[in-house]
Amino acid sequence: MLNNKLELFFKKNIEIVILFAILLLILFSITVLTGGKFLKAYSLEAMAFQMPLLGLFALAQLIPMLTGGIDLSIISTANLCGIITALILTKLNTWYAIYIAIFLGLISALLVGIFNGLIISYVGVPPIIATLGSMILVKGVSLAITKGYVISGFPDNFLFIGNGYLLGIPIPFVIFVLFNLIIAIILYKTTLGISIYMVGSNPLATLFSGINNKKVLFKSYLISSFISGIASLVMISRFNAAQADYGGSFLLLTVLICVLGGVSPSGGFGRVLGVFISVTILQIIGTGFNLLGLSSHLSNALWGIILIFVIALNKLYSRIR
Repeated sequence: MLNNKLELFFKKNIEIVILFAILLLILFSITVLTGGKFLKAYSLEAMAFQMPLLGLFALAQLIPMLTGGIDLSIISTANLCGIITALILTKLNTWYAIYIAIFLGLISALLVGIFNGLIISYVGVPPIIATLGSMILVKGVSLAITKGYVISGFPDNFLFIGNGYLLGIPIPFVIFVLFNLIIAIILYKTTLGISIYMVGSNPLATLFSGINNKKVLFKSYLISSFISGIASLVMISRFNAAQADYGGSFLLLTVLICVLGGVSPSGGFGRVLGVFISVTILQIIGTGFNLLGLSSHLSNALWGIILIFVIALNKLYSRIR
């Protein structure tokens, strides 16, 4: 009886099991190679500050990918949100400036989500083309606003978001975990979440079942942009600066993280936990290589190797099964 339950568990969660095994293997290897330095408090604290930013962007990418799409504008959206927030913080010298800045910054991110959602779901433009266009458009707007300059010098109460602690835990990590839980609840416990999976796996059958595919797609890109806005707040408060081309290298990494985490590029399958483990693996490698004094380019190469290995292993298991 117990064996049957274990077998069923492994069959249902094979991608997560493989990822977790890789996580433990890499954690053990890095710990041994660094002579235990990796498990020191300062290393774990650094990870807790660094991991959330890429993790939030990966969550922003997860939602569109589950519908069978992609959002290439998440970084540009975050930068626009950051610039709007930064401008208000530096121009409005009042105690309530932080609230207005955050509110209007997130509104700007949502406007990009509305634009993406409308042209993808109601006009019918393919997601990759639509979000590529909005990425270029939004980046152009950001450059026009800043003229290419960096905006910096934020108040301490705002910088606390990216550098402070809550009960001894870095606030960026708290925000990241919180949004993992929120997205998990949306995907697994709400009608919208179930509809997102259905649209990604079989949009025609979903349409015939009475679900409004257009509304589902629209809301998906709206959520994606909102999470990008949250990531922006973490980013600019962490670095005490905002500009039009921050985080350009994150875009492809978000796709890598989602695919490594078991998200199907064609849509319909993927879990928040898989994305969380995937981000953790990449961060462990990055931190470990930094402690070893190795080039970051080598860690990028290893990320690619792990991605290929995990996909090949999952395909092999599927054939055997």
